Amino acid sequence: MKFLRNLLLLAVLVAAGAGAAAVWWLEQPLELASSSIEVSIEPKTAPRDVALAWVQAGVRANPILLYEWFRWSGQARKIRAGSYAIEPGTTPRGLLDKMVRGDEVMATVRLIEGWTFRQFRAELARAPHLKQTTAALSESELMAAIGAPGVAAEGRFYPDTYAFSKGASDQAVLKRAYRTMQRQIELAWAERAANTPLRNADDALTLASIVEKETGAAKDRGLVAGVFVNRLRIGMPLQTDPTVIYGMGERFDGNLRKKDLLADTPYNTYTRGGLPPTPIAMPGRASLLAAVKPDTTKALYFVARGDGSSHFSESLAEHNRAVNQYQR
Repeated sequence: MKFLRNLLLLAVLVAAGAGAAAVWWLEQPLELASSSIEVSIEPKTAPRDVALAWVQAGVRANPILLYEWFRWSGQARKIRAGSYAIEPGTTPRGLLDKMVRGDEVMATVRLIEGWTFRQFRAELARAPHLKQTTAALSESELMAAIGAPGVAAEGRFYPDTYAFSKGASDQAVLKRAYRTMQRQIELAWAERAANTPLRNADDALTLASIVEKETGAAKDRGLVAGVFVNRLRIGMPLQTDPTVIYGMGERFDGNLRKKDLLADTPYNTYTRGGLPPTPIAMPGRASLLAAVKPDTTKALYFVARGDGSSHFSESLAEHNRAVNQYQR
């Protein structure tokens, strides 16, 4: 009987020692093969494979021991998919906490006001940590893929800086940018002036894209919009170069010639009245608001001064004098 009691006591001491050793190990910094270790975890990855991925990436630990810690903690099934990075000093406990919290490594891509959809796609294609899934899709196929079938892509994505987890798809960024623009259009249209000649929010988006391309100095934005709204109100052609350039597409070589202004296309606002059929760029919030609520002005013309700002005129005679002064 005494022997059995001693054997039981020994087993308890061994178990206690093992438990203490395990607790000690959980608080010790993991040995890393480099100054930073990154791992991307796909959805539904088994905890055992997560542990193995860290070891293969450069965590110098027994993968079975890591897995047993994940399982023993009761949080193995709470590990979130995503991209994670650890640095020297990270403990096994800290590693698991990071994955359970979803504390991911984020990358960013920036979309600039005034960019075209073609420029937007090129920027997404250059993003090093973005999974390319739409490169082979046509514009119409891409719009259908993000849930907007039949919608022209130009101008429909909000220019901003978008953060994403490394390994995320370009389609996910496209969806976010599209939904953000939809929301911004709705907010701007709700603030429209009572006497606006714009028929709907799509008109506002198209005009905002023109204002974005025509504005050199931010302080002039409301007046630029006011000129175009005045022209729309009286049925005067918009006569704006950026729409002509957009209609030329890749044929534009940097020089806009008289023959280009005379060549009729759906985007030539010298030969056709009203707004072009689609936006010509991605406008920011300031241009959206300017389009729906422009500055009050009687001006019908403006010309660049050469310093980024513009001179606004109410009559053609005044405008011609300004052109002579600033352009000729």
